[in-house]
Amino acid sequence: MKKTILILLVSFLSLNTFAQIKFEKGYFINNQGIKTNCLIKNMDWRDSPTEIEYKLSENEKVKKASIATIKEFKVSETQKYERHIVEIDRSSDVLSRINYKKKPTFKEEQLFLKVLVEGNATLYLYKDSNLSRYFYKTETKEIEQLVFKKYIIETYKVAENNRYKQQLWNNLKCDDYSMNSIDKIGYNAGNLTRFFVKYNECINAEYYDYTKNQNKLVFNLSIRPGVRFSTLVIDNAIRNSSFTDFGNNTSFSIGLEGEFKLPFNKNKWALIVEPTYQYLKTEKENQQTIKVDYTSVEVPAGLRHYFFLNDKSKIFINASYVFDFSLNSVIEFEESTDLEVKSSTNFAFGIGYNFNDRYSAEFRIATKRRILNSYLFWGSEYNNVSFILGYTIF
Repeated sequence: MKKTILILLVSFLSLNTFAQIKFEKGYFINNQGIKTNCLIKNMDWRDSPTEIEYKLSENEKVKKASIATIKEFKVSETQKYERHIVEIDRSSDVLSRINYKKKPTFKEEQLFLKVLVEGNATLYLYKDSNLSRYFYKTETKEIEQLVFKKYIIETYKVAENNRYKQQLWNNLKCDDYSMNSIDKIGYNAGNLTRFFVKYNECINAEYYDYTKNQNKLVFNLSIRPGVRFSTLVIDNAIRNSSFTDFGNNTSFSIGLEGEFKLPFNKNKWALIVEPTYQYLKTEKENQQTIKVDYTSVEVPAGLRHYFFLNDKSKIFINASYVFDFSLNSVIEFEESTDLEVKSSTNFAFGIGYNFNDRYSAEFRIATKRRILNSYLFWGSEYNNVSFILGYTIF
């Protein structure tokens, strides 16, 4: 079983080599101000990039251009980045790293900033792992960071420096809103984007909202029937004669999968949770008749990654942590006390194919699970592999 899992994991990693590289129409502007129309590899960057890959045409070789040589680039109508030299505060928002300083600590850096809203007032985002910083400029004001900083006060509580609200009030005034309305604006892309759109509309300025065409958090719900091939072995540390191997068994399962596709990297990453009804009913003669009636609801929760083959076909891999809730399950002994089934958690790994975001098929292998987890001297080893079909309802 361990060898099989290792082979499966190696196969997962090797799939990345065959994933389709998708280049989309775009352009970049170099340091001399020359605009080059080309095909840019659209990574749907989660973090702000430092370089891009591009081709001058479909048949040309892939080239790279870095932040040192280009000052702006755009991919389709969803991704635009501008190079700026800015003062940025990188103070951490992680609780264990927050300091006692209310004032931000600025450092000059050259960065690619993502354009969220472009107009008379333009909103930018810089993202690096867990750090998110927003910048803005207007026709009369140079680019600067919207200041937000968490810090610790004397009572060991976390306070916030929300100077960005005063910046918005001072520099982007409009009759349509009040200081009270600005005070409700959170330091996040959604709130700030809506504010900058509203401001540009308020002053009758032309603007473009890049976020409206960008990937959003997508939720899919699928029904997932499957066939399961399982084995079960039980034994007792005190009575050697109790060792029982129930052999290979085939059963069916039915699940309902919720998939949350994350809004970056072209929706290639997803969180999944899949409540699944499964059962194992078998029996064995071992000095006495032993019957297994094991019914449960499994809840695998994990991460999925897609590899695009073309616009309609893609391969995916899963890694899940599986919770198991038994439903009045027992192992019955003809001449001894019955055992109540109570399961441990385990892991499951899957590889599958999806067509047209509607139909799917998956092969899944699970690590061993104890199903007599509440007994000290009883051991149990339940293993299974599954073949699962899927139909996405929405």
